[in-house]
Order: sequence, then structure tokens, then C-alpha cells
Amino acid sequence: MKPIFVRGISNQFRLTLAVILSVILLVANDRLDPARDALSSLLSPLQYVASFPGQLLDISAENLATRNMLAKQNKTLLRKQLLMSERLQRFEFLRQENERLRALLGSPVHMDAKKMVAEVMEVASDPFHQYVVLNRGKKSGVFVGQPVVDAQGVVGQVTQVSELTSRVLLLSDVSHAIPVRLTRNDARFVINGTGVLDELELRYVSKSTDIRVGDLLVSSGLGKRFPEGYPVARVMSVIKDDGKSYATVTAQPLAALDRIRYLLLLWPDPNDEVALEQSNIDSNDLNKALADTEPSSDSAASVKQDSEVNQ
Repeated sequence: MKPIFVRGISNQFRLTLAVILSVILLVANDRLDPARDALSSLLSPLQYVASFPGQLLDISAENLATRNMLAKQNKTLLRKQLLMSERLQRFEFLRQENERLRALLGSPVHMDAKKMVAEVMEVASDPFHQYVVLNRGKKSGVFVGQPVVDAQGVVGQVTQVSELTSRVLLLSDVSHAIPVRLTRNDARFVINGTGVLDELELRYVSKSTDIRVGDLLVSSGLGKRFPEGYPVARVMSVIKDDGKSYATVTAQPLAALDRIRYLLLLWPDPNDEVALEQSNIDSNDLNKALADTEPSSDSAASVKQDSEVNQ
């Protein structure tokens, strides 16, 4: 006769086994990166297959658009094109004026860097991490740390690359930070993600800092990761509590992080890299020249000894 209640594995043994497995995973975490990359490259075709029904539905929905809707959209686009043409004419004048000013100051002109359009294939389902998967990978020249923007502003940066796909960490993720500056007074800050798609925060902002609601924050270019001048966020609230050492500043990202579909991958400007290398070379030459002209301790001692003998 079988007993009614069968005693299973004890809870203490289960806890010990879980702790041992956790320690093993923590120690072997860095060594598993090649396996993760290989697995990601292996699963890339499956991601394409999984996204195919959604793309098919999108194509069907676009083909079912009525003629009146297309005509209305056409009129709207024509009006926008006219407005953008007028702005482009003014921007052309400003560009020429900027070139003249840079020529007077001896500053190099920033040329248009390489860009590439990518489509979002997958959105993160993990509530603790915010990222998207793009349909561009190593074959397209994508690299880790590459900045990503959309039509409104900065979206994030590439954190993982496989042969056909890449993962972009959104700037709203709690582990993401980007150096920014205030367009009104050029004050510099570091903006951090909060885990909420439409909310960012500026930490360690002094209460005496001139920052207001509605101020625009753009990338400062510090860190050489994000190009300078791309819109990032707009200040939404500034709270200066007497009980706290710093002001509480929150901002809203300009990029539509909750409905992104097409993104733009940016490559660094070659002129910026050449200028950086040239500045490094010049600083090294200057340090070498200073080292050559500085008198050594032996020569200084001999000069001191000669002066004492003469006295």
C-alpha cells in the first residue's frame, strides 16, 4: 500500500541548490557573452519569421486605405513640404553664415556623417529593461555604442550586435545616461533614465542653477558617444525642496519611445576624429617639448655647486 503523503525534496536543499546555481551564473556571466552573441545570431532568422505576420498585416492595412484618405494625406504633405521648403531656405542662409563665422574663427566645419535607416523588429517584454531590436547588424556596419535617433531626438544607443540584428538600449532605461546641455544658458548636466518611457531625471542639480520648466536639453558631445546638438528632452518640473541638498528636476524625452518604428543609426564624423587625433598629437608634442626644455635635477645641482665654488 502506497502512503498517501509522499515527502519530497526538503526546502533547505532547494534553497542551497538555488544559491549554488546563482553563484555559478554570477561567476560565469562574462564568459557567456560569446555564447549569447552566437545564440542571438542563430535566432535572428526566427525573429524575421516572427515579425513577418505583423509586416503582412501592416501591408494589408496600407493597401486597404481609401482614396479619400490618401488624397487628404497628400494635401497635408504638400502643405508640410511648402513649410519645410521655406525653413530650408532660411537654414541655407544660416548655414552659409555659419561657414563664414567658422572661417573667421578657424574652426573646422562639421560635415554630414554617415547615416542609416533601420526598422524596429521587436520591443522588449522585460519590465526591468527597455530596449528594441533593429533589423541591422554587423553586416551593415553597426557597432556597440552607436547612437540612435528618430525624427524628434535621441532614442538611445546600441548595446549588442549580431550578424543581422542589433539591440538598442532606450534612454529611458535606468542604466542609461547621456551628457546634455541647456540651450538657453549652456549649463551642462547628465540626464538619466527612470524606467518610465516618458520621464527622465537630472541628478545632482544645484538649487542655484538657472533651469526652468520648458527648457530644451540637447546632447553636449562630451564622452564622444553622442554627437553634439541633437535634442534629448524638455524640462517638465523643477522642485527645490528646503529639506534636500539638490533640486528635483524631471524631463520628458522628445523621441516617441512608446511608438517608434523607424530609427536612424549615426556614424561618427570623420572630421571630428581627425581633429581629435590632431589635438592629441599637438598636446603630446607640447608635453615633449616642455619635458626637453625643463632642466634636469643633475644639471640644476651642478649649477648650484658651481655658484657655491665661485662664492
